[in-house]
Amino acid sequence: MAEPTIDAGAGAGPMALRSSPLGHLEERMRAATVTGTRGVALTERPFLTMVNLRVAPASEAADRIEKTLAAPLPRQCGHTTASGSHTVLWLGPDEWLVLSHADGPAVAAELREALEGDPGSVVDVSANRTTLELSGQAARQVLEKGCPLDLHPRAFGPGQAVSTTVGPVAVLLWQVDDVPTYRLFPRSSFADYLARWLIDAMSEYRSPELP
Repeated sequence: MAEPTIDAGAGAGPMALRSSPLGHLEERMRAATVTGTRGVALTERPFLTMVNLRVAPASEAADRIEKTLAAPLPRQCGHTTASGSHTVLWLGPDEWLVLSHADGPAVAAELREALEGDPGSVVDVSANRTTLELSGQAARQVLEKGCPLDLHPRAFGPGQAVSTTVGPVAVLLWQVDDVPTYRLFPRSSFADYLARWLIDAMSEYRSPELP
């Protein structure tokens, strides 16, 4: 199916509408929702700003970036920090992913300005991934079908984010709250496969739990 377009005006060519990697599965994800005591729901949260940041953590540039974000850069594996519209996820000793509801180019420009030419990099990677949100009482059990992490609350909880796999797909997995709600960040090219995998994994929770 051709990508939708809009008329940009007389004398101008058609301009493509922005489309999400999983827009074509929106109805299937909605139909897969399970309610009740084994409830679980899957949605896409498209177009979230994501900026990859690399900078030496014990540097003046890192200090300036923390002031720009109004949040400290997390220094331990799995940790996240948040302030206002920004959430910062730890990716490595000198690497973070900044999530934001603000405009991607604007966030990236502010962070580049904060570097002031010091060693480091800021790259807007918003188009590289999409965001899937899995929530509900059975969300952890759904993920445990294909995720090698120990997701029990004693080992993984709200505010933690790590790189892992779900099924065969590499993702950044972030637990948002203790509902539980998880956000998964797959590469856009693998998002369709992951969404279908999750929809299939959710299907058994429509049936009553066996005694």
